Amino acid sequence: MSELKKHKNFVIEGIHGKPIVTDVFYTEDGTLKPIVIFCHGYKGFKDWGAWNLMAERFAHSGFFFVKFNFSHNGGTLEQPVDFPDLEAFGNNNYTKELDDLDSVLNWIGDVEEYSNEIKKESITLIGHSRGGGIVLLKSNEDSRISKVITLASVCDFAKRTGTFSELEQWKNNGVKYVVNGRTKQHMPHFYQFYEDFVENQDRLNIENATKNLAIPHLIIHGDKDTSVKIDEAEALRSWNPSATYEIILGADHVFNVKHPWEEDYMSEDLNTVVQKSIDFLIR
Repeated sequence: MSELKKHKNFVIEGIHGKPIVTDVFYTEDGTLKPIVIFCHGYKGFKDWGAWNLMAERFAHSGFFFVKFNFSHNGGTLEQPVDFPDLEAFGNNNYTKELDDLDSVLNWIGDVEEYSNEIKKESITLIGHSRGGGIVLLKSNEDSRISKVITLASVCDFAKRTGTFSELEQWKNNGVKYVVNGRTKQHMPHFYQFYEDFVENQDRLNIENATKNLAIPHLIIHGDKDTSVKIDEAEALRSWNPSATYEIILGADHVFNVKHPWEEDYMSEDLNTVVQKSIDFLIR
């Protein structure tokens, strides 16, 4: 078996002044491999839970796997796990995440170091939760994307941006806070988040993007997801009836993984998710 290579925590330069901390996983054998780029979700990061085990599995299955922290997810180069930079977190927004993903795509298109290992004309995006919405938007607007996979994806950014009753208080205060149940941090959202959404709401319409997709789409969702209800997966399916649709019975929002994940194997449900994704990509 070819040796598994991991290049972790290197920086791709974006356009928003903070590093995009990135990992690649692949087997070094000189064959050109399809590229898979993974986008984490809200209050997520590239090393959450069992994402590293997922990356290894894709690499052993013949893919060049890329995962990264969005530049304003709250992590830093020195501490890419969790949220040491809450100021950055508060200044994140959807268009910054789309820009970051574009920077990663530009990097993969230009990189020489892995030119003997990557098939640049074969790029799949995978997004979890909020990242699912991001990859759908990007796949619709960027012809470099060959396939897209959404895991426990949201279907609508508008309803997550703020109710009318809280908007006035949010605007007056300039910030609202969400408590992270795991880290107990009070995580800020500055009002710019709402302003950016309003300014770009046509571009950020997941329904329109999904209806207009011209590439293969795999939708995976757990039927016990309480964070993003399965109704949202049903909506994505209704907007793109040609999509492949997989329900994981008994799976929660993170496919029965947690952080930290101390095991050296994926949960049964995440294993199923990864296998269904690989089957989708190789058929």
